[in-house]
Amino acid sequence: MISRRALEFATAILTGSFGVAVVVQSLDNGIGWSSEGVESGTFPFLTGTIIVIGSLYNLARGVVPAGTLASVPIAITSVELRRLAGLFVPAAIFVAAIPLLGMYIASAAYVFTVLAIPRHQSIPRSLITAALTALALYVVFERMFQVSLPHGALAALGF
Repeated sequence: MISRRALEFATAILTGSFGVAVVVQSLDNGIGWSSEGVESGTFPFLTGTIIVIGSLYNLARGVVPAGTLASVPIAITSVELRRLAGLFVPAAIFVAAIPLLGMYIASAAYVFTVLAIPRHQSIPRSLITAALTALALYVVFERMFQVSLPHGALAALGF
């Protein structure tokens, strides 16, 4: 079980780390004005700074005891954590599978998995939905927008 305070703290650290990464990278791109105008790192720097400030605020709100939701002893029960993992684990596998299988096959496998395994849909309906999803991605991106999505390592083998 995860306490509300621990969840707030972890979220503040995670978003703050992202904000710091944005700030550092924008410094490499340059901030301020040049002879051409605003340098390319200025707006990401401002965005990263806002994210860091917001994360510090959330961190302070999570640490300081108050009569808010941060004082709730349990934020996520084991049942809720299992349901969250049921969403996160297939999504993480989907992202990891894209370089190997490509966007189309990985998307079809992901849609089939989230529909068929928890029994939200029947197997035939899940297969049809997965195939139509991959086909729609192909038609929209490859044909209409002429943008090639990742084909994966299997493309080198002729798939």
